[in-house]
This record gives sequence, C-alpha cells and structure tokens, in this order.
Amino acid sequence: MKKLLAALLGFLFVCASAFAAVNINTATQEQLESLNGIGPVKAKAIIDYRAKNGAFKSVDDLKNVSGIGDKTLEKLRKDIAVSGATTAPAAAAKSGAPAAANKPAAAPAATAKPAAPAKPAKKDASKSVAKKP
Repeated sequence: MKKLLAALLGFLFVCASAFAAVNINTATQEQLESLNGIGPVKAKAIIDYRAKNGAFKSVDDLKNVSGIGDKTLEKLRKDIAVSGATTAPAAAAKSGAPAAANKPAAAPAATAKPAAPAKPAKKDASKSVAKKP
C-alpha cells in the first residue's frame, strides 16, 4: 500500500511539474535559476536585458540575451512563457535544491523482502484448567 501511495504521489508530482512555467517577463532571479541550464549569470543577463529592452514579446526573443543560444532555448522552451503567472517553485532555487520541475521523480525504494505474516498467539498454559479424572 505504501508503494502504491508513493508511486501515485510521484506521478502526481511529475504531472504537476509538467504544467510548471516560468514567465521570463516577470520571473525573479531565483525563479529563472530554477530552469535547467540557467545559472546566476544567465539569470542576471535575462533580467538586465528585460530592464534595458522591455518585455520579451516571444520566447524566441530570449536568444537576444548574451549566453543563450539555440540549444539552450530549445532546452528551455517547454518550461518558459512570456505571459501568465510563474508557476515554477522558487523555493527549490532558494534552498539550493535542484529544481524539481526539471527532474523525474525518484522511484520508491524496494524492500528486501516482504514482512512475514503474523503468527497466531500461543495459549497461556498457566491459565488452562486441568481436567479431573
């Protein structure tokens, strides 16, 4: 039962993270750093570009940021947007943990062997009534 519950929770987490998106027009540095392939330098470059040039009109405009090319953009495309709220967790970036949205959930660890079935209780011999002949 625990394995089933863990698998279900892992599946739900992966499904929920599939809908996570970072709005590159409003995201904080921490939220940008939660993206796979974006570290502090690239996150700062995105914020600086946004401050100087205004909002990104399309995801493809991200290629205008120094340090972001075609490969990086293709890797990020499914996780970024230019409108809507940022739904990616910023807490993972603040805590130093890897961004959960970019990594598959770990499978639950298998147990070495299943638990043995319970044995029936033994009768207490001191309480048994002796039969008279």
